[in-house]
Amino acid sequence: MKTRSFARSQAAFTEAKKVIPGGVNSPVRAFGSVGGDPVFFERGKGSHVFDIDGNTYIDYVASWGPLILGHVPEKVVEAVERALSGGSSFGAPTERETALAEKIVRMVPSIEKVRMVNSGTEATMSAIRLARGYTGRSKVIKFIGCYHGHVDALLVQAGSGPMTLGTPGSPGIPESHIADTLALPYNDIDTVKEVFDNMAGDIAAVILEPIAGNMGVIPPKDGFLEGLRELTEKHDSILIFDEVITGFRIAPGGAQELYGVTPDMTTLGKVIGGGLPVGAYGGRADIMDHIAPDGPVYQAGTLSGNPLAMAAGLATLEAVSDESFHDTLEEKAARLAREFETAANAAGVPAFHARVGSMICTFFTDGEVVDFDGAKTCDTDRYAKFHHEMLVRGIYLAPSQFETMFISIVHTVEDIEQTASAVREVMKLL
Repeated sequence: MKTRSFARSQAAFTEAKKVIPGGVNSPVRAFGSVGGDPVFFERGKGSHVFDIDGNTYIDYVASWGPLILGHVPEKVVEAVERALSGGSSFGAPTERETALAEKIVRMVPSIEKVRMVNSGTEATMSAIRLARGYTGRSKVIKFIGCYHGHVDALLVQAGSGPMTLGTPGSPGIPESHIADTLALPYNDIDTVKEVFDNMAGDIAAVILEPIAGNMGVIPPKDGFLEGLRELTEKHDSILIFDEVITGFRIAPGGAQELYGVTPDMTTLGKVIGGGLPVGAYGGRADIMDHIAPDGPVYQAGTLSGNPLAMAAGLATLEAVSDESFHDTLEEKAARLAREFETAANAAGVPAFHARVGSMICTFFTDGEVVDFDGAKTCDTDRYAKFHHEMLVRGIYLAPSQFETMFISIVHTVEDIEQTASAVREVMKLL
């Protein structure tokens, strides 16, 4: 195994902490749950990233999901360069916004109209406001372990970063801001039915990740999404799928296409921007027409519809629209997931393996994981050792047990074989 130095990254982290809280601009990046100091990167190419110490890694973080085409894909770079040559921002309409909106409407089953924003957090925040404005109701059901960005009303028993940091919410959020948020167990349709029986007339919306991707990868149980669709239709509540992670990654039309369940609204991010900051929310035209300037519900943004992000998104969605794209991605992900499972079994390491499409997670626990309680049984110390040993072997995984591995279309057979070899070695050390 090649000896790796991280001296420059360690020095860079020390400097960063002097001027940036915690030295990072998003908490999980700080390596708090896996120990050690974060790696500082300077560039990426294809399926690889390169740190400032000269180390090379096969990348399975993919900027937390957006880079489905890998790093610096030629067509995306060319599209962004063309857009930049004409101006980076106007704060006024451009035809690229319409073109990307038309593309989204064609691809995503639930969307008839769509509004561009700048992040997944903005998308979910705006979707909740619109659902409340449309229905005239205040309460929202979310699911324990599902993360919908750092929106005050939704940062209640969330997954991902809050799980990693051991905090279920956050100081700074008044109780009044979460008083109308009902956090229920994921994959438990019976509890949802009970809540609707007691307060159906107050529930504006149900929001969820149709495939949970912020407490590891947890797919919906058979009938869960269908049950939510039935309940929300019966009680005139809005069903919102947060497809910030799954949109265009799981299938051209996202998880709703894969499972055949159409929500009223959908939030998008990550892949939609091809690596640039972007988000969107859309849905039925009658709901979306309640947003200003057509309707009374206000939402705005100076950089919404930014021409660089629109160009990157269009180029990315053109690529993922290819008929064979997701079949190829499925083959690669399935092969890699088998390698993780085989290696854990051979080493006698307790693990539960989950995969949907190009999203993969190995939970270090000996029980099935179908919800937040199952995810909490994971041995995070074991994951921390696993992460470190993979890192020094040139495999970059998320610095948290409760995140997702992402496969890109440019991961090669050689990448997967190198990763599998490292996994076999490391599982024997656990």
